[in-house]
This record gives sequence, structure tokens and C-alpha cells, in this order.
Amino acid sequence: MSASARRRGLWLLLLPMLLWIGLLFVLPHLKLFYLSFVDRRSGSFTLANYLYFFQSPLYRKIFVRTAVFSVLVTLLTLFVSFPIAFIITKVAGKRLKAMLLLAVILPYWVSELIQAFTWMVIFRESGVLSYVLQKIGLINHPIEFLYHDATIAVGLLYTSLLFMTIPIMNSLDTLDNSLIEAAYDLGGDFWSTMREIVIPHAAPGIMVGSIMVFMLNLGNYVTVTLLGGKNSLWFTEIIYNQFIVRFNQNLGSAFSVILLTFSVVFVWIVLKITKQDLSEAM
Repeated sequence: MSASARRRGLWLLLLPMLLWIGLLFVLPHLKLFYLSFVDRRSGSFTLANYLYFFQSPLYRKIFVRTAVFSVLVTLLTLFVSFPIAFIITKVAGKRLKAMLLLAVILPYWVSELIQAFTWMVIFRESGVLSYVLQKIGLINHPIEFLYHDATIAVGLLYTSLLFMTIPIMNSLDTLDNSLIEAAYDLGGDFWSTMREIVIPHAAPGIMVGSIMVFMLNLGNYVTVTLLGGKNSLWFTEIIYNQFIVRFNQNLGSAFSVILLTFSVVFVWIVLKITKQDLSEAM
């Protein structure tokens, strides 16, 4: 087969993926970017949509809250996911490893909407948690656990746990167990071994998982809205209201571009600070 024929075959194989990326990712984002600079009434070029955001204390406050909360939940997810990934890859036997991995993956066989409704059944005033606490005598009357920051954090952690655990597992799978054994033989304890060997080796997986979870949290709408209600104060809800409730696509597009730009810049800064290479990690 000639070189030109191989190239044509390669492009033919890549064509579905290129169409998928172009039609469902590139073109919508270009349209979004264009609308953000268009005046809603006159259709002329304007920066008013962006200025409206920077001049509004409420929108700025909600944006900062969303960004900070997303970072905190990402760190919380890392704190929960790392021990799980370490136990599955380095501690558990073959059968237990399969069971634990299934336990991590199984909840994601249902949609995020069903997961959120499940947490609502657990946390609502007449739900499972309030009932159990009353039965064991810790509370005297039903308590509404929904519509609080802690509830939102639990929901976000649950929906993103898999996306942090799997990348860390992939990194730890390549760690030779003999290195851990050698660290103990040389007098290292558990924490020093984790600090000097395990965590540095898992750094690429930690980075990839953190980026994925941060992006998911920052752009989450369903879980935050259902578990947080009116108290969620999440920026994606503001974007939704602009598009669907107020029919202001131009302002909603500007808010979307601001959120997207922030997420990209934030990830770039983190990569520079940690001196990690995303292409090598992926």
C-alpha cells in the first residue's frame, strides 16, 4: 500500500471523530463566543455583556463562591479517593480488589439525576437519615438536611469520586511494590513512604483526576440545584436562568465564556505551579 493510500485511510478513520469534535464542541463554542459580543437588541458589537458581570457584586460573589467551593470539593474528593485507590491497587487481594472496584463503578451505572434524587430521599426532613437519627435517639424531631453547603459537597463528591479514583489507580498500578518494600527495609515508616515514594509516583494521576473533578464541579448544574435549592448560589444556575428563563442568550454566552476562560486559566496556573506536564500524564 502506498503512503498516500495509508494517509487517506488514516483520515477516513479520523473523520467521525473530527466531525464529532467539530460539530458538537468547536462550532457551539464559536457560536457562544460570538453571541457574547453581540448586543441583545441592536445586534451590534458590544462589551456590555462582560461589563455587566464585572459591575454586578452579586454575580461576582456567586462566581467566586462557585470557584472556591469547586476547589474545596476537589480537595475533599482527592482526600477520599486516594486511600480507596491505594487499597485497591496495593493492599486488596484479587477478589477483594474486584469487589471494591465494582463498588466504586456501580453507582455510575445510573444517571446523575437519579443519584441526586437518591440523596434527596436520604437528606430530606422525612428522609432516611433523619429517621435513623431519631430512632437511635440523637435527635428529637425531624431535621431538614437538604439545601446546605455540606449537602451540596456530599453530592458533588459522590458524582465525581470515580473520576478521581481511576486516574490515581492507573498511576499506582505502575508503581513497583518492591520500592515500597525497600523503603520499609531502609527504616521508613508508613507516612514517610507515602510522602517520598507513593504520592510523587501518583502525582500525574492526582493531577489528571483533580482537573477532571474540578471541571465537573465547576460546571455542575443538576446535583447543585437539586441538593442546594435556592441556597446553592451556583454560577451555572445563573447561566441557565439567562438562557432559559430570561431568554438572554447574549448575556448567558458571556457568562459561559467567563466560566470557561477561568477554568482553563486556573488549570494552566496549577500545572505551572506543580510543574506537571498534562500531555505526559494523559
